[in-house]
Amino acid sequence: MKSDDTEACNTTPSGGVSHRSPPLIRAVLFDFDGTLTKPNAIDFAAIKSDLGCPQDQPILEFVEVLSAEAKRNALEILNEHEVASAERSEANDGVEELVAFLRSRDVPIGILSRNSMRSVVRSIDNFPSTETEHFNVILSRDEAKPKPSPDGVLRAASTLDVSVESLLVVGDYVFDIEAARNAGAPSVLLTNGSPPPPEWRPDYIVHNLGELTKLIDSLLPLETGKLPNRFLQKFLSAGTSHDECVLIAPGLGEDTAAVALTAEDEVLVLKSDPITFSADHIGLSTVLINANDIATAGATPRWLLTTLLFPPGTNAARIGAVIEEFQHACQSFGVSLCGGHTEITEAVTQPVAVGQMVGTVTRERLINKNRMTHGDHIFLTKAIALEGASILARDFGPTLVRLGMSSVEVETARRLIFEPGVSVLEEAHLATVHGDVTAMHDVTEGGLATALLELSIAGGHGLRVDIAEIPVLPECVTMCSLLGVDPLGLIGSGSLLIASRPESSNSLLKALRSAGIEVTRIGEVDNTPPGIQAVDGTTCVEWPQFEVDEISRAITKLAALE
Repeated sequence: MKSDDTEACNTTPSGGVSHRSPPLIRAVLFDFDGTLTKPNAIDFAAIKSDLGCPQDQPILEFVEVLSAEAKRNALEILNEHEVASAERSEANDGVEELVAFLRSRDVPIGILSRNSMRSVVRSIDNFPSTETEHFNVILSRDEAKPKPSPDGVLRAASTLDVSVESLLVVGDYVFDIEAARNAGAPSVLLTNGSPPPPEWRPDYIVHNLGELTKLIDSLLPLETGKLPNRFLQKFLSAGTSHDECVLIAPGLGEDTAAVALTAEDEVLVLKSDPITFSADHIGLSTVLINANDIATAGATPRWLLTTLLFPPGTNAARIGAVIEEFQHACQSFGVSLCGGHTEITEAVTQPVAVGQMVGTVTRERLINKNRMTHGDHIFLTKAIALEGASILARDFGPTLVRLGMSSVEVETARRLIFEPGVSVLEEAHLATVHGDVTAMHDVTEGGLATALLELSIAGGHGLRVDIAEIPVLPECVTMCSLLGVDPLGLIGSGSLLIASRPESSNSLLKALRSAGIEVTRIGEVDNTPPGIQAVDGTTCVEWPQFEVDEISRAITKLAALE
C-alpha cells in the first residue's frame, strides 16, 4: 500500500542514477499496485478520509499506532477498499510480455506488496494470462513487514535462493526504493510517466515495462560465446569514431579495421598489452597502459583494437559499462577505438582486456633507446608504485584498514589511478618537445627495479642509480611496510623514466615542473655493460630483482586475511 504522494513529483530525472557497477541479476521482485497493475486504481484520498488518516501520512503507518480495536476496524475498512479496487484493477501495459520473457529465461520472480494477500490475488485474476502460480513468491503485508522495511526484500531473496545483491527490486514509489536500499538490493523505479523527485535515488529509472524488459535482459547472466549482436550493435553505436583516417570502423559483420596514413615520412609505432591484475577501471587501464608505451617512442597514440574476455555469468550491462569506459578513455586521450572482439568464455575467471595500440610519429622524431649514451641523466616522474598501491587499496581497502592503515590513507591510495594518475602522455610529450631525450620507458609490471633494468638492456649501457633519490609516497610506504613487500618491485604505471642529454636537463625540468609534474633525477647512464649499479648516497647497495611483480605476493597475503 502506497500513499498518494506520487502526484507531488515534478522533477524529471535524466536516466539511471547509480554510479556503481551494473549488478548481476538472478531474480526480480516486483511491487504490485502501480507496477504490475495500472496506476491510480486505488483512491488513497478516499481511504484516508474514511480512516481519519491525515492526507500527508502513509496509511499503514497511521494504522499501526492505533489502539487494538481501532486498528482492527481500520484494517477492515482498508481491506474493503483494497478488494473493491482489485475488482476493477487492470494489468499494467507490458506485464504479460515481461512475465513471459522472465519465465522463458528461467528467472525466479516474486511480488512484495503493502496490500493484503487477498487483494493481490484478486487483482491477478484480472490479468489476461498471468497467474499467481507464475510467481515463485508473493509477500503481502500479512507475511512481511511493510516497505520501506527491508524485511520483505530479505525474505524474498532467501525464498528465491539468491543473494540480496542479485535480487532486482522494481517499484513505482519511494518506499520500494528505500526497502531495496535498506536491504542492499539494486532498485528500479518505474515512473509510469510521472517524473519522481531526485532524492528518491534509485539505481535505474524506466518509464514503462517495455524499457524494464530491456534493462533486465542486459542485467541477466550471458551464455558463453560471442557477445550477442543485439548488445554489440547498441554498445558500438554509442562510440562512433570521428577520425577521418579510420576507413573501416567497428561494426557488426566487420572483420577488420582500416586506417589511412597521410604523411610520407610517418612511422607506425605498435604496442599490445593485457590488463589482468584488476577488473576495476579495466577500460581506462587498458587504454593508458598501451598509450603510455606508444608515447615513450615520441609517438602520438592514434588507434586501438581490443579483445575483451569475460567469465561465464557476466551480464550485458557489465560488458556495456566496460565498452563505454573504453570509449570515454579513448575520447579523453584522442584515440580512436577501431575494433576488436568481445567474448564470454570459461577460459577466464575475471574480465581480461588485451589492447593493441597504434601510434604515429615522423621518422625524425622517433625515439629509439639505442641513442642512450654515457653521461645522460636519468629522471623519474611522479613517484613509484602508483598503480600497485591503487589496485591494492581499491580491492582490499577494509583489510588494509584492519592492518593499520587509516581510512584517509587508503582513500588517497585508491585514487592514485586518477591523481596523479597512471597516464604518462603529458610528460612524454613535454620531454620530446623540451629536451634532447635519448630514451623513455614507462614503469609497469615488476616496478621501477625491473623498468630500470629493461631500460639499461634496451639502451645497451649500465645505469648508476641513487636509491635515496627515488620518490615513494607515504601511503605506499605504509602499505608496503604492513604487507612486507618492496615498493621497488610493485607495478608502477604512471611513472616515466627519461634519459636526457645533460645540456638539455634544465629545460626538461623546467617544462615538466611548470606543468605541475613532479620529476626527480635518480641517476645517470654509465659507460659499463647493461646492469644497475645502485648506491644509497655514497654507499654501494644491492639492486633488487623480481621474477614476479610484488603485487602478486601482496594480493596473496591480503586475500588470506579476508
